[in-house]
Amino acid sequence: MFEEVRTPGLIDLMGEASRAESAAVARRMAAVGELFARRLVEWADTAQLMVDPMEATAAEVSAAMNISRARAKGLINESHLVHSRLPQVAALFARGEIDYRMVRVVLSRTANVDPGFIAQVDAALAERVAGWMRLSYPKLRDRLDLWVAEFDPAGVRVPREARENRFVDITEEGAGMARVYGHLTAGDGAALDNRLDAIAATVCDRDPRSEEQRRADALGALGRQEGTLACECGQQDCAVAGVHTAGTSTQVMIHLLGEAATLDRRADRPGYLSGFGVLPAESLRELAAGPNVTIKPVQLPKTQPQTGYRPSAGLIDFLQWRDLTCRWPGCDAPVEGCDIDHTTPWPFGFTHASGLKHFCRIHHLCKVRREALVFRMGVRDPDP
Repeated sequence: MFEEVRTPGLIDLMGEASRAESAAVARRMAAVGELFARRLVEWADTAQLMVDPMEATAAEVSAAMNISRARAKGLINESHLVHSRLPQVAALFARGEIDYRMVRVVLSRTANVDPGFIAQVDAALAERVAGWMRLSYPKLRDRLDLWVAEFDPAGVRVPREARENRFVDITEEGAGMARVYGHLTAGDGAALDNRLDAIAATVCDRDPRSEEQRRADALGALGRQEGTLACECGQQDCAVAGVHTAGTSTQVMIHLLGEAATLDRRADRPGYLSGFGVLPAESLRELAAGPNVTIKPVQLPKTQPQTGYRPSAGLIDFLQWRDLTCRWPGCDAPVEGCDIDHTTPWPFGFTHASGLKHFCRIHHLCKVRREALVFRMGVRDPDP
């Protein structure tokens, strides 16, 4: 591909490609922002509003770009903010002089700037950020905060949005493992950090686990309302033997999907832990053998469709295990909070597994709204 290009030319090509990439991302974000702006105008009549415009636009963006609903909402928000609050920085982005990373950091560090000062901050940053592209994140963060403070000293405090958007996510991270990620207040973070250290220190010095492993196990102990870890040294003279008790733990319910052949060791096909993904066969058997476990067969649906609108309890159970999440492209909302949708509206569509699926409430309303438009306008599919 580059046989005819001299080495200095490769450097030029990289720079050109980088600028073109940034310009393409900027164009995509501008299109997303324009779509959201049009939807706000089109759906200004709240009497006809069936779903929040942000959610409805996110449904369209997630399907068109093959991304999750959460990513789509984040992209819409970023597109709206960069063009409404930082138009001069957005112009640099459109020309490819800065990249998406820079835009995201600028948005983050200027989120709390008062509207009365944001134009001055925008103009000052537009003169400088292109020269800051090579800075590391800590240096870039500090540089941006200094310029924000130059015009709005209060703008460098913790934004209200950051505090209000506290969260903890626990998601699948490889077979049989989970990842914990979240945002806490600094005080709560320090308290949790100290608590994990305290629980991790309740074993004897001969425990074979590393400190990091014991801290991870301590988080599980917190979830079971236990204040200590069971020491794994295996020695009869362990100084803390018998200290750990599980009496304070509370019961929680989890749902596992697995094959009977795996449970009775005729096969080693993996199972599925709702919300965490594929589970190795040995982990599935270990959990299934625990106390207070109920094993319930999932019944396959009958060949003939049901006569009523609402599916039977058995069919609902099958649909939940089949779908696991919302079936809208890019959405991973757990099936437990979803609606059951007839793909072809009932009574024209069958109440059968082949004609039913789960949609979360937002995406269900989006589909219903589109069906209502099609019905009102006739057979012609309206421009969405």
